Amino acid sequence: MAAVLALGDGAVVSHRSAAALWGLLAFPAGFVDVTVAGGGGREKRPGIKVHRSLTLNDAVTTRRHGIAVTRPKRTLRDLHRSVPQQVFRAAVRKALDLRLISSNDLGPDADVTRSELERMFISLCRRHRFPQPEVNARVGPYEVDFLWRDRRLIIETDGFRHHGNRAAFESDGGRDAFLQSRGYRVLRFTYRQVLDRTPVVAALRPLLAQRSLAPNL
Repeated sequence: MAAVLALGDGAVVSHRSAAALWGLLAFPAGFVDVTVAGGGGREKRPGIKVHRSLTLNDAVTTRRHGIAVTRPKRTLRDLHRSVPQQVFRAAVRKALDLRLISSNDLGPDADVTRSELERMFISLCRRHRFPQPEVNARVGPYEVDFLWRDRRLIIETDGFRHHGNRAAFESDGGRDAFLQSRGYRVLRFTYRQVLDRTPVVAALRPLLAQRSLAPNL
């Protein structure tokens, strides 16, 4: 709040400081990131890193806890260009978990996968020119790894959620039963299957070649 007030009207918390304010990352040590509109004209202030933007407007800003701040989607856009990719991906995953954004808010090339296994699966889809799925998408109360909504197809890659115990097995069974009751087909692939590619490609090719299916109402 003090950093925003120090820079006057139109200043907003942004970048990593905004991500911390939204609960996407831990609060950074040192300076506070603040963005102001325009290309210059604001003097530097101790403890504040000033960013200037020609696209800062009311559509991409809001208030949180009474503090002017960039909205989550704009915050992630700023982060993408200013922090390591591992940090950016962690912030995106948290934003999805908190439902501050949806997968539709992300560009088609955004890497929001949670593990090397999931990144391998996306690479497989690109290599074989499959339609790109939604990643870490919501279906009812559940988050699924990969979703082709128009084809009512869900792919889960065991690795991130798999724990190798009965509780995890029963939880997966409950998830699958719910999703299937909503008209979705659920397939699960292991690390070895994704690494081998052959069984995955063989299973997906005919399913993704089908015409889109109308969603259940």
